[in-house]
Amino acid sequence: MRSVVISAIIAVAGGICGAMISKSDGLFSSGGGSQSAVNAIDGVSPAIDGYGKVHYDASSAFQPDRALSHKVVFKVSQGEAKRAQVNPALEQVAQVVNTYVAAGVPLQQLQFVVAVNGEATDAMLNNARFRTLFGVDNPNLPLITALKQQGVKVTVCDQALAWHHYQPQWIADSVIHTPSALTTVTTLQNQGYALLNM
Repeated sequence: MRSVVISAIIAVAGGICGAMISKSDGLFSSGGGSQSAVNAIDGVSPAIDGYGKVHYDASSAFQPDRALSHKVVFKVSQGEAKRAQVNPALEQVAQVVNTYVAAGVPLQQLQFVVAVNGEATDAMLNNARFRTLFGVDNPNLPLITALKQQGVKVTVCDQALAWHHYQPQWIADSVIHTPSALTTVTTLQNQGYALLNM
């Protein structure tokens, strides 16, 4: 009798497990998953297409307030490991933009400024000068253009240009010149911008 009961329990448990597995086949198959499952794995870039993909969860804590204007100045000084790759700090700026937009904050409520200096200065060069110096096209220019199209101001420090011996005319047209990255940051902080060091 005892063995019959145990066999029945095993059969029922096996049936339940089998049903659960068959319902979740879409999660494990290569092409049958739902779009939300794909997005959870691959990420989305709702504002800066193709850059700074994010994994957004509306149930997470500290969500951006959709009713507020968000003012951020990004200090970008790090360079890229390889000249043919997009600067990782600029990619992070795109990720922040995408996160706010994914959370439902309208683009017109984002006041974002990027203050570039240091090793990131090379990323601001126009394509002709970048190719002359490094032998490849500047991979950052499409991202800088995409950021500008969404209202993000990308600036370069004129002190960094002088330090690198770069002429002002070598800088991409979509980049704004400033006296220095440090004064850009402090000026904007005095206007209520939050500082993010990337």
